[in-house]
Amino acid sequence: MQTVCEYCKSILIRTDIDLKKVGQVADLPPNSSPIQIGTEGVYNRQAFVAVGRIIYEYDQGTWNEWHLVMNNGSAWLSDAQDDYVVTFAAPGRKLPAVGQSQAGQRYTWDNETYTVTTITSAHYRGVEGELPFQYWDKQDVVFVDLMSATGKFATLDYSDEEPVLYLGKTVEFDELNLKNLRSFEGWS
Repeated sequence: MQTVCEYCKSILIRTDIDLKKVGQVADLPPNSSPIQIGTEGVYNRQAFVAVGRIIYEYDQGTWNEWHLVMNNGSAWLSDAQDDYVVTFAAPGRKLPAVGQSQAGQRYTWDNETYTVTTITSAHYRGVEGELPFQYWDKQDVVFVDLMSATGKFATLDYSDEEPVLYLGKTVEFDELNLKNLRSFEGWS
């Protein structure tokens, strides 16, 4: 588990009972999201709280991946230019290696067929809060996003040696019933 001290910006890794400082976070890029650490909401009738964030930068800007803690585990809320997606890790599936997917290609998981819509090469920009894994030393990563005909969403995440599949769906901001949002000029 990893956490970032909000005061000194130290990146701390916990293994069993040991705590080790492994680095320090630089100042984070400007953020136009109303979501923040401590934002609470509801997805699929389950309450959640945002406890951590990974920030990525790509050729069209930046986006946030919020680590959500729920009663039955954790999820991710992707927050990119007013588009929101909630996903859950879906381990145990055979996945293509990085570079093997292309736009329009189809994959089937859990009896749902997904089509590759975008392949994004992104640069890791920073972290804050708590994450369920170590994520302080990344650089460039590749994501393959897919959609199904029924509106479900999938991401192939190539930020580690082995790819990870996340399955979920797109959601409207208002569907999440968010509270404890960050207020700033230009946001209503």
